[in-house]
Amino acid sequence: MKTKKNLTAFLVAIFSVASTLFVYSQINVSSRQTLTNQINSPIERTGPVVLTSMQAPDGPVDLTYAAGQCVQSVVHVRVRSTIANEDGSDNPFSQFFGENNMKQEPRKVTGFGSGVIISPDGYIVTNNHVVDGADSIQVTLNNNKSYTAAIVGRDPDTDLALIKINAENLPAIKFGDSDNLKLGEWVLAVGNPFNLTSTVTAGIVSAKGRSLSMDGSYKLESFIQTDAALNMGNSGGALVNTKGELVGITSAIISPTGTYSGNSFAIPINIVKKTVADLQKYGRVQRAFLGISIREVTSDLAQSVKLENVSGAYIASVVPDGAAAIAGLKAKDVIIKINDKNIGSPAQLEETLAQHHPGDQINITYFRNARENTASVELKNVDGTTAVVLENTGEAVFGSKLIPLTSQEKEKYEIDSGTKVTSVGEGKLKDIGITNGTIISTINGKKVNNASEIREATSDGEFLSSIDGMQPNGTYFSYKFRN
Repeated sequence: MKTKKNLTAFLVAIFSVASTLFVYSQINVSSRQTLTNQINSPIERTGPVVLTSMQAPDGPVDLTYAAGQCVQSVVHVRVRSTIANEDGSDNPFSQFFGENNMKQEPRKVTGFGSGVIISPDGYIVTNNHVVDGADSIQVTLNNNKSYTAAIVGRDPDTDLALIKINAENLPAIKFGDSDNLKLGEWVLAVGNPFNLTSTVTAGIVSAKGRSLSMDGSYKLESFIQTDAALNMGNSGGALVNTKGELVGITSAIISPTGTYSGNSFAIPINIVKKTVADLQKYGRVQRAFLGISIREVTSDLAQSVKLENVSGAYIASVVPDGAAAIAGLKAKDVIIKINDKNIGSPAQLEETLAQHHPGDQINITYFRNARENTASVELKNVDGTTAVVLENTGEAVFGSKLIPLTSQEKEKYEIDSGTKVTSVGEGKLKDIGITNGTIISTINGKKVNNASEIREATSDGEFLSSIDGMQPNGTYFSYKFRN
């Protein structure tokens, strides 16, 4: 009986197991069929395909490469100059002793700046205001080797100068393209602020084509504005991009204190390249002129000429027989493009023209009577021709060379006579502290306009009792001498 019960329980267990396996197999087949159908069926896309691989975001900008590439190419420039003392008009004792009868000795001063090596054989670019009036120039490389430098040429209008040292195999910097700079792009400034040699600061490009309204007959201003820190001694240094390429020459700051206040300015390399090439070849920049005066396009001006965009260079007047006049441009036209380059401001127009030579043909797109027009223009030089303008080094008197003032210079300084000192040599002018760039207006009570008139007024350089004029910094002087 007991065996029979055990057999019955065993059979029930076997049946239960078999039933469970059957049901499971049916469910599994159904699941496989369902899964297979889902895989083989087309999927309806409801959005773009997004890759799910993980990519690390870009890290901070690494400026070490750029700094390493350019720091060896930036030099320290030390300048020795002679400065004439100002007249004694503010001296309360001058009335007792006679104004300037007691001649004071000129002062020797030392200035510092920076420069950039642009060729292995010793050519260095710096600012004109660094070397203007220099009696001697000493250049110290980053390896502490020092050399005496000579001025190859200067251009006050761009504030650039080219100097040279006798050396070979120097670490010349690579040129970039300032036209390709973008707002917000990282740049480095390398120079010698406060005589702290080989100082590197960083910033971004804040603006391009900036004009600072400096004085000058043909002053060319189209600065790169950055927030890289500059201070006294940075003038003539390098502004480089993240590749270590030279994109500008650091030149100025705007500051109420004379120290860095959040902005700095550099001369674009595309202006520098053409300027130094001219100085090296001709000794003088061959500047191209359109023969026009220009203004910013304001909202009112744009509306008056039916110009949609408030940009371009508005022609205020046209010089008769100038390059623009010959090509048919007129006052109230708005220049909006030169060749393929858009012109958004007068500064951009001047920067573009500064890269051309007299005789170059350019295509100008301008706006007139609510229509765009195009004209082909042959650029002229300052004399209205396409010939090369050679440097006038001047005639020598008192051991120094002088040239007549231009009519523009006389108008600027509000004087009706004068001759400018271009090169100071050994002689009386150097002895009394006259420097390069000094304007001499009268000698021995007689107005002078050239070296010949100075010789006549001084009995061929034998007699000097008084001299009046203006120093390069704009200070007037008046000297009287006891003979």
